[in-house]
This record gives sequence, C-alpha cells and structure tokens, in this order.
Amino acid sequence: MHTRVKNVNASKSSKKSSTQTTISRFFTSASDTSQATDQPGITRQDGRHEGRGKKRLSDGGMSSEKRPKLSLSVEEECMVTPSTYKMVSSRASVSHATLSRLKDFSCPGSSESRVSDQVIRMEVEPSDSAKAESSAQQQHSVMNSYNELVEEVKEEPIKIKQEFSFSQFAKNTVIKKSSEEPGVPNRRTKTIYTPLEEQYMEIKKQHADTVLCVECGYKYRFFGEDAEIAAKELNITCHLDHNFMTASIPTHRLFVHVRRLVSQGYKVGVVKQTETTAIKASGTNKSSLFTRQLHALYTKSTLVGEDVNPLLKLGDLEQGEDVVQDSGNSYLMCVNESFDKQSKELTVGMVVVQPSTGDLMVDCFKDNVSHSELESRVLKIQPVEILVPSDLSEATERLLRNIALSSVQADDRIRIEKRESSMFEYPAAMRIIKDFYRDTLHPAVGNQEKGSYSLCMGLESPIICCLGPVIQYLTEFKLEKILLCSSSFKRLSSDADHMQLSAATMKNLEILCNQTTGSVKGSLLWVLDHTQTPFGNRLLRKWVSQPLKSVIDIQARQEAVAEMLCSESSVLPSLQSLLTRLPDLERGLCSIYHKKCSTQEFYLITSTLSRLSAELQALMPAIQSQLSSALLKNLLLDTPQLLSPANNFLKVLDEKAAKTGNKTEMFVVLTDFPVIRNRKEEIQSVLSDIMEHRREVRLMLKNPSLDYTTVSGQQFLIEVKNSLSSIVPADWVKVNSTKVVGRYHTPFIVEKHRCLQQLREQLVIDCNHEWINFLQLFGDHYYILRKAVCHLATMDCLFSLAQVAKENNYCRPEILEDKSQILITAGKHPVITSLMGDEDQYVPNDTHLQGDGKRAMIITGPNMGGKSSYIRQVALVTIMAQLGSFVPAREASVGIVDGIYVRMGASDNISRGRSTFMEELVEASDILARATSCSLVILDELGRGTSTHDGIAIAYATLESFIRDVKCMTLFVTHYPPLCELEHLHPQNVGNYHMAFLLNEPESTSDEEEVQPEFITFLYQLIEGAAARSYGLNVARLAEIPESILRTAAFKSKELEALVNSRRKMVRLLSDAWSITNKEALLDWRKCSL
Repeated sequence: MHTRVKNVNASKSSKKSSTQTTISRFFTSASDTSQATDQPGITRQDGRHEGRGKKRLSDGGMSSEKRPKLSLSVEEECMVTPSTYKMVSSRASVSHATLSRLKDFSCPGSSESRVSDQVIRMEVEPSDSAKAESSAQQQHSVMNSYNELVEEVKEEPIKIKQEFSFSQFAKNTVIKKSSEEPGVPNRRTKTIYTPLEEQYMEIKKQHADTVLCVECGYKYRFFGEDAEIAAKELNITCHLDHNFMTASIPTHRLFVHVRRLVSQGYKVGVVKQTETTAIKASGTNKSSLFTRQLHALYTKSTLVGEDVNPLLKLGDLEQGEDVVQDSGNSYLMCVNESFDKQSKELTVGMVVVQPSTGDLMVDCFKDNVSHSELESRVLKIQPVEILVPSDLSEATERLLRNIALSSVQADDRIRIEKRESSMFEYPAAMRIIKDFYRDTLHPAVGNQEKGSYSLCMGLESPIICCLGPVIQYLTEFKLEKILLCSSSFKRLSSDADHMQLSAATMKNLEILCNQTTGSVKGSLLWVLDHTQTPFGNRLLRKWVSQPLKSVIDIQARQEAVAEMLCSESSVLPSLQSLLTRLPDLERGLCSIYHKKCSTQEFYLITSTLSRLSAELQALMPAIQSQLSSALLKNLLLDTPQLLSPANNFLKVLDEKAAKTGNKTEMFVVLTDFPVIRNRKEEIQSVLSDIMEHRREVRLMLKNPSLDYTTVSGQQFLIEVKNSLSSIVPADWVKVNSTKVVGRYHTPFIVEKHRCLQQLREQLVIDCNHEWINFLQLFGDHYYILRKAVCHLATMDCLFSLAQVAKENNYCRPEILEDKSQILITAGKHPVITSLMGDEDQYVPNDTHLQGDGKRAMIITGPNMGGKSSYIRQVALVTIMAQLGSFVPAREASVGIVDGIYVRMGASDNISRGRSTFMEELVEASDILARATSCSLVILDELGRGTSTHDGIAIAYATLESFIRDVKCMTLFVTHYPPLCELEHLHPQNVGNYHMAFLLNEPESTSDEEEVQPEFITFLYQLIEGAAARSYGLNVARLAEIPESILRTAAFKSKELEALVNSRRKMVRLLSDAWSITNKEALLDWRKCSL
C-alpha cells in the first residue's frame, strides 16, 4: 500500500514538473533550456495521458495502475523526459558515444530486448513483492545510468528554435502511432491533437495563406501562427493551449478585428459552425465535434458581408472609434503584360473591379520602357489590391512594389496577390469565361446579364487574360456575380472622352493627394469635395482624375452649377437636404446583390430608397416648372420611377424584427413563404400539445391554478413546493430547485421540449434560406436601383461644385471646341488660396497662351519667386474648367486640351536604377512622344541635373522642338538665360516672362571680404521680359546658411560674373572687328574696346 501511494505521489509530481518544463521550454532562451535536465526522472506514461481522460488499463491480476516505462526510439527521437526535450535528427545531433550508451541501455529482466527493438521498457509490478523488490534494485541501477545519460546529453550542443509558428507545431511532424497511444502525436509534446485542432489543421491546409478565425461558442479563436499574427496586430494575448498557440476575440467584436487584420494586408477567413445544438443532439453524430466550414474570406478589396459590416443604424460604423473605416475606393486591379519580340512592343491588359460598389473598368494599351502608362493608371485608380501573374516581369513588379510601399502608413499600402501564371494564359482564361457566362443563358438571369458572353468576346486578348483570373479570384469570395453584366464594363482611359493626365502630372499637380503626407488635404480633390454622400465622393474623384473633352457635357454641368448658384427656387435646397446623412446606398445595394447583407442593413437601404422615392415624387411638379437645366431635369425626373421597386420589398418586412436581426419574424405576410408558414404551424402544434398537457399536470398535482414558469431560459417548468414533493411521480425530471420549491419536467414535456427546440432551430435554418431567396429577388432590380443612385451621386457632385464656386467667388469659364488657347485673367492657385484662408491674399496672375499665336512662355526669375506655383495654377484651372467646375479667376476662356504633361521636381529613382538627370530625361522623352498640338506641356528646370553646357543644350533643343514641331502650349521654367534667345528666333510663338521682385543691393565697399549678397523682396507678379539673374544667394540667406559662407559666396559670385562679362565683351569685340571696313569704324571700335 505504501508503495502504491508513493508511486501515485511520484506520478503527480512528475506530471506537474512535466507541465512546467514543457511550457518553460518555449518561453526561455536556448541557453536556458539546458537547465531543465538538471533533475531527471522517469516519467510515467499514465501521468501524461491522465489529464486527457484516457482510461487506465487493467488485466486480471495486473495492477490497475500503469507501470512506469521509459521508451526510446533511436531512429526518430531521444527524449530526456516525455515532457521536456526531444532530439530529432533534423534539429539536434547526438554524439556517437551517446548512441553507443543508448544501445547498451535496456530494460532489466529482458536480456534480449535491445535497441534493435527500438523501445526500452522498465516495468514494476507491485502485486508481486519479490518482483517489486527486484524491480526496485533494477530501477535504482537504471536511474544511475539514466542520470549519466542526461549529463552527457546536457553536454551536447543542442539548439532549439525559440519561436512560435504554425510550421513548428504542425508542419513536417514525425508521426509514430502505437496501439496504446491512438491519434496523431505532436512532435513537441508527444500529446495527441485535439479534435478541434485536427479540424483547424484540415481547413488551414486548404487555405495556408489565410488568417483563420474559428467560431467556438461565444468567441472566435486563432491558432498557431495565426494567433501570433492576431496578438501582434490586434494587441491581444496569445498563450499555449495543448499543441498550438491560441488567442480569442468575442463574437460581437468580430467585424472590428477582421477589419484591422485586413487593413494590415492579411487575407482573413471566418470559419463558422454549421450545426446547431438541438439538431446535432438528435442526430447520429451527437457525440462528435461540431462541423465547421469556411464561411467567408476577406481582403482589402472584398470587404463585403455581414461579418465586416454589421450595420445596426445609420452612423454606427462612423461613430466607432476603434473601427477601421472603409476607404473611398476599394478597387481590385488585375494586370497582365505581353511582349512582342518582333515589334518590341509591350502590351498591357487590365481589368479593374470594385466588388463593393459594382464599378467595372477594362483597358488595353501599349506601354514604354518606363511603364509610365501603367503607372498613371494605377495612380488614377488607387487600387487597394493588385492581382498579378507569378511570372510578372521584374520591371513591372518593381514598379508596383514601389507604388505599394509608397504610403507611410501600412494600412494604406496596396496588397499584391500573385496567382499561377497558367491562369493568365489565353486558353485557360477563355475556358473560365465560357464556364462563367454559360449560366447566364438561364431564364432566371436578369435581362441586364444576358448576352454577356458575346460582349466579352469583343474584348482584346490581353483583357481576356485578365478577366479569367478575376472571375476565378472573386469566386473564392463569392463575389463573382458582379461580373455577370459585361455591358457595364467601361473603358478606363478613352482618348475621345477624357483628358489624359500622366502619372507625373497626377503627382506633381497633387490632383488626388498631396506629395508631403499622401493625404487628401492639400490636393485639388480636397478643394472641390463638399459632397454629402460616400457615393458622391467616389464619383467626384472620378471627375477630378478624368476631365471631359466633350464641350456639350462640360457646358451641361456648368449650366447645372450656374442654376444652383443663381436660382431662387425652393426645389434645390430641398433636394440638397435629401442628400444629407444618407447611408452608402451604392455599397448597400451591392451588398444585397451579393446576398451578404444583414437584415439591419437591408432595412436601412430599402427604407431610405423608399423615402427618397416618395419625397422626390412630391417634388416633381416643382422640378418640371422651376428648373431650366436639362441635366438636372434628366437626373431628377427619372429617379422616382427607378426607386419604386424598393417600396414593394419594404412592405413585406416587419420593422422591429428587421432592426433586431430576427429573421424568424422578418416577414409580415407568409403567403409567399410556405416553408416558414409550415414550420411555424408545426411549432404551434407542439406548443398546443404542451399547453394541453398542463390540464393533466393540474389533475395529477390537484392544483387547478398551476401554470408553467420560465427560469433562466428553461421553459415549461412545473413548480412544486418541497413540502409536497412526495406526490411528484418518480419519472419526473427535476431541473432545479430552491429552498421553497422544486422545478420539474414531465417525461411528456421533456420529449416535446426536445422536439420544440429542434423545430425552432430548423425554423432559423429555413428562414435563412428564405432570406437568401428574398435577397435574390431584390437583386433582380439591382441595375435599375443602381442607376438611380448614380443620378443622386451626380446631383451631389454638382451641389459640391456649386458650393465651392459660391464660397470662393469663382467665375464660369468659357469653353471653346475648335480653338487651342488658355486665356486667364487674374487667375489664382485654388489649393494655395484655400490653405491661406482670408488672412493672406494670393497674388493673381494672367495667362495668355494661343495655339496660333504665342503658345510658349519662358519663365525666369529669382528662386522662391513663385514660378512653380504659377505654372501649377494654370494647369489646375484648365482641369477645373474641363470637369465642369467654375474656376478661381476673374475671367477665363479655355479651348479643349487633350492632355496635360508635367515634368518638375528633382528626385532620383534608385529602385529603377535611375539618377536624377536620367529621371528628368525619361519623363521628357515620354512627353515628347505623347504631346499633341492640343496639349499643355509644363517643364520646370529641365537640364539642371548635369553640367551647365549639356543642360543648356538639352533644354534648348527640347524647348525648340515643342515650339517648332509639336506646336503645343508650353510653360517652360528655367534659370538658363541663353534659352531666352528663342524669343528672337520665334517672335510670333515665344514670349519671355519673369516673376517680379525688388532688389535691395548692399552698400559697396572696397574690402573684398565684406561683399554682401543682395536682398530680394518677392512680388509674385508675372511680367514680361527675362530676368538677368536668379539671386540664389537670397534663398541661401532665407535658409539660414551661415553668414561667413554667404559672404564668401557673394564674393565668388561677383568674381565669376566679372569673368563671364569680360569674356562676353571680348567675343563681342572680336565679332565687331570682322565688320570693320574703313578708318572711322576702326576708331569707333577702338574707343569701345578701351
């Protein structure tokens, strides 16, 4: 007995020590882990599995306790103790001397049992005293050998990798099963995986690149490497549980944490339970684990679904401080390229889709070596995710990576997804497209979605090679339905419809974001954006990045803005108030179309659409009589009819149930939902039986007033006072009790309650199914409703332009179709004016550029004089004029410009291997190739990245080419005086201008060391004539260069200037000497030379 107790205590102690050393091994450094073997012991196998609930084995006269054993597998591993270290051939090495010792280490009483059997066993049988005594001696001998073995193992250079990762726990695991230890053993702890862990591993194997959130009751859990990622990004705790690191989040915070992970660039998967408790309890697998499946996947471009947008009421997401907000655009861009070796042309195909709003764009274009066309499109679209083939060229991959990493904040960076290159091949892509659009011939498909296959066949092959992978990719997220209507595909860049803005133009003019922080503030979009709705904001972004070229469309927008400014009608203020505090109707409709919306979101969207339809319908008489703009009438008169389908769906819903998310009570009338009606009738029948059974209970307990009670969610409880418990039948089930009463269920109620729970859970399943069908019916009206929302977005943009014009006193520009000119009187920079506010006044300037007259302006002047601001001002005013906005000027007349090309700034491009000067010339070369006679070209200090002579030569030749050959309108800023000579060569087409200033020269002194630089007062006024000098020393003073350096620089500047002037004088004298023909001329020349 004493031996038994001692062994049990030893087992507990060994078990406790085993647990501690196992955990400490992963939380200590490699140098500290060797200390865990200082107190070796023989760990009993039953102690290792007892915590798992594994039953002890008993066999006749054998003891019920498992005998302690020491097992060793020489081929696979050598364990010091089962819960401490294991040495595997792939991770740690064991010396030859140790292996020799291990071969001689055999269990006592078995001389034939050697290492050749790969297992060494030591057994103690307490039931036989003789054997126990003998075994005790043998155990002592074995312990001595074991201690020596441990000491030698401690001296071996064992290196243990100290990091938590999924690969450490579940990858390349050496699995060895025995008859006594079923299951898959973990290589680190020698314990079997739990059923939940095995389920997770199976799902993770299919989605290795995904962070999985696994639903486990009231929380979502992360495992392994996913837990480490979640702990890092979500600032939560992860810990070791069984075989994996794990972390958890509550179910009601799922959308918050999913958005955080997605914003950091991860692909997140939500794994949900597919079984309910009551239904599972009645099934054949009631004792098994709940089945789980991947419910949804999310990335930056695919944030569509109830899990990431559980909208309860308007403003919920906006008011959440810790919720990552949706970006303005969430475009997915797919890029594929093909290089023709014969023609040496690079062709790029592109498909752009925004699954959350339904925007679809395609493009196919020729690109140059610098990939400027691709870069300009990426900067215009600003995608959040780019899909590329795995064999993408190095240059293109480098470009996309640089753009992706250009953002300072990680959550603003573009996510790049690489797919198998075989999917981008034409046969594979065409097969995917055929299979996808083949189902659109079904009668159930909407009219908008029919004929899509024939329309897709008209696309260029590079676009086809992109469309196939996009279909396959969105299918993984269950968002492919948005691609069914190929008639909604729009061309990303149409030369006939939109002004061309190059990548350098978008960046240097700060169209969508500023160059300093990358934020919207300080950009042209920031100035013009006074929209009230999210869908209006997205449309205005398109307007700003794609100015129009159609005079009719531009003038239609101008007339609408003008009427909003001048009209005294009450209709327009009423319309503007309707747009205030609207939810994101565009995203909401798309979420319904994907059948991924919640009941709350559906009710919010449909009720808003129904309200807008009714209010716009009430305004129809006033709209027809009081508005004169054709564009406003077309937008408003059709909208109520387009919104009308929403009211029919709203009538079916119960408001209270929709707002609370109760799908079982969602539908008011069940005529169109027979499945739900039948299920509810079955539930009512069971409830009637239970209530009828109450009569029998009353008679049995002789209590005519008895009624069922509900306590802590337990229904149909029968309360009986404890003093009367003797009359309670023996077959009644006691549920709970207090000091006064006991609560029971009769066998009849137990059976009926079980049936009722099953029916209620089945009702939830049926309601979910009918809800999906209901959303499908609503989705048939998606394109009509989306058209109405686009009308509202256009109205919002026009109101925004009108508000900007009113607040800043802008003028309406004149738009000319067949004339190339830019005439601006008292123009201002729109962004700088807004940033300065009313405190400082921006100095206005005029611009006179005419294609058939002076089409080039050479602008000189002192540094910091305002030259760059002026040329940006001209470009921004031109863009504003062609997008239909009023402009910051007293008067403006602009001919249609087909493109604006800008080259300014000095920066190298190390990632592409380009110096500063190379970057300048590449951009200049691109402009020379693309500019036409109707373009506006802006060049700021071309040629400054090399020597003076080479820089002047390149700048001179380039400018002359624009003047003589391209004949485009040009603004050329330079500090090279020789370029001003082009005015004499082309007096009809070139004019010299400079930014005015006041020069305050220091007093002259005889001391050469006391030469002081000039002091400049900037006037920021553009006047005719060239500036003789740039006065860079004045900027040096403003930059607080030390005074001693300034004096030295001023002296050197005077010296160099005198040297240059003397050389120029000598050249002029020699030139005049060749023209001397008589004595009088010689005397005059001599006087001039003295």
